[in-house]
Formats: sequence, C-alpha cells, structure tokens
Amino acid sequence: MMQKLLGLIGGALAGLLVAGTAASAHPHVFVTMKSEVVYAPDGSVTGIRHAWSFDDMFSSYSTQGLESKEKGVFTREELAPLAEVNVTSLKEYDFFTYAKADGKKVDLADPAGGAYWLEYKDSVLTLNFTLPLKKPVKAKDFSFEIYDPSYFVDFGLAEKEPVTLAHAPTGCTLSFKGPKDTAAPSAKLGESFFNNPANADNWGAQFANKIAVKCP
Repeated sequence: MMQKLLGLIGGALAGLLVAGTAASAHPHVFVTMKSEVVYAPDGSVTGIRHAWSFDDMFSSYSTQGLESKEKGVFTREELAPLAEVNVTSLKEYDFFTYAKADGKKVDLADPAGGAYWLEYKDSVLTLNFTLPLKKPVKAKDFSFEIYDPSYFVDFGLAEKEPVTLAHAPTGCTLSFKGPKDTAAPSAKLGESFFNNPANADNWGAQFANKIAVKCP
C-alpha cells in the first residue's frame, strides 16, 4: 500500500501515514469525478476525458512544498511536473478506467503531451486528462467503469453533470450509476485484510462507477 500511495502523488502524501490520519481504514484518497465520452464526426468513439478532483487532504499534501509566484495559488505551468508524476504513476493502474465496446474490451492509450494538466482552485487539486482509444470504434453499446481494484482510492460521481457526451451521433442515450454504499462493506475490515493481495486485488470492483452509452 505504501508504494501505491507514494506512486500516485510522488511521495507528497507520505506525511499522512506519519501523522496516522490514514493508517487504519480504506479508502485513503477520495476523488470526485467527471467524465466525457468523445466522438469523431463519423460516429466512432475516440476517447474518454476525465476531470478528477481530489479531497482536501490529498490536495494539501500534494501541493505542499511546491514553489509558486503567489502563495496558495498555482498555475498550470507550476503544477506541470506534478501532473506528469500523477499521469506516469497512473499508467501502472490502467488509469482505473476499464472500457468495452459491444461487450468487448477496448484498449486505451496513455494521455499524450498536452492532453493532461492539473489545476488548483478553492484548495482543490483537479487532474484533467484524456485517454484516447488505441483504435476508434463504432459501437451500439459503449461502456466503461471507473474504480480502484484495491479500493485504496474511492471514486464518486460529481453531483452535476458527472458524465457527458461530446459530438455523439443523434439518438445516443447515456446512463450512469455509482455504487450504493462505498463505506459500509469495508467498515469492519482492517488494514491487514487489504494488505493481503488475495483479498484486495479486486475488492474495489463492487464500488465501480458504471457508465453506458447506447446508440442506434
């Protein structure tokens, strides 16, 4: 678990474990997410855009020690190195995004340069990035799930417009749903449970956010 925590934010949250604020219960990091399915003019899906807003504690530790011209204010350029660390680290976890087209797995490519950045507003750090499909697909049913298999990171849909479609063909319909309860099932489980790979490797699947698009 320590490696994953350090990997996601390049060591910025190491102080959390020292302070004991995140050493006993899962999850450790909370993300409020927005996503957008991107279509090409020919009606094929080309990618998925994400905007992940991290909890206050994560945001605070991630930006601790970063240099900025104005105290407490960070520009996109000043956050660029941290954005690169985040994106590079997330590659190992497939960006917690699992897509299918007409029931078949879809391979996603890594965000290209310029297709990801961090912004800092109202003390909240938001990672914006686009995952292009390795090969655009035309599909009547396109779906994807977002979750951390080990449930170290908790993903929750934003209250307003959590999922949208960009340039989708006429007649496409969108549906989405989050897990019913992300806390109760794991409330009685200790850290030792999650440190056992046999238990934790796909525990988070039951807390998946599910998005589906159906087109004519």
